[in-house]
Amino acid sequence: MIKGVSCGDIGPKLGYHCKNNGWCSFDNVRIPRDWMPMKYTSVDNEGAFSIEGDLRILYSTMMNIRVQLIVHSIEYLQRGLLISLRYSVVRRQFKNNVGNKEETRLLDY
Repeated sequence: MIKGVSCGDIGPKLGYHCKNNGWCSFDNVRIPRDWMPMKYTSVDNEGAFSIEGDLRILYSTMMNIRVQLIVHSIEYLQRGLLISLRYSVVRRQFKNNVGNKEETRLLDY
């Protein structure tokens, strides 16, 4: 470990396993400016931090990802419901009290 640098993993995201996010914190560590990824932010020679570009674009990207998560979760719920309904139509369970030897279908229960 480097003195003044702390890093960690945020952990798995529920329903969004293709992303692996982590965090990194620097305390009294000097990093050369040309080593820093500064696509949407900027740090000048004095160390002043500023955000470059339109904040609405950054926010819309974040919102687009969240909307996609909701849309995909609906698709997965539909698939699960379809599988469970198909299974409950053919699955027989529960003793029939009428005297019939055939068990009652799960959906009829």
